[in-house]
Amino acid sequence: MIVPRYRVAPSLIPQAGKGLFIDEAVARGAVIVAPDQIHTVWPEHKLRRYPPDSIEVESSVRWFEDWFSLTPEWSDECYVNHSFAPTALWHLGFIFALADLPAGSEVTMDYRYVIGDGERMPFADSVTGKEIVGLPWRQVLIEGARRLAELAA
Repeated sequence: MIVPRYRVAPSLIPQAGKGLFIDEAVARGAVIVAPDQIHTVWPEHKLRRYPPDSIEVESSVRWFEDWFSLTPEWSDECYVNHSFAPTALWHLGFIFALADLPAGSEVTMDYRYVIGDGERMPFADSVTGKEIVGLPWRQVLIEGARRLAELAA
């Protein structure tokens, strides 16, 4: 569920296709996206039985540890693009604003938090050219919790 009013429009990130833009200002630390209607959660070993370009893999995000939520319905949350300088933080299925975001901001997050440990995205970051490789779960949990605590302070 996307909390603020928003729209899907061409992304400002080169080669990213469409992006998610907020239509109202969002305060630092506010929830932008909250999980809802999570009906399918699989362990990674089950997910990896499918080809990388399958709907199961392409619609999955790591939710916690080695468990992935699948959303093959392609809700608008799927338009949150990757950035190594994101506007938002993904933590345990929620996406929080990393700063005060004015209306019109594109919501971006670091995909390394939502793909499997060592998993490589089939594309490089279009701004830096760097490979996008999933971080270990403990690192994701610790970094996300630390950053979230800083946002709440």
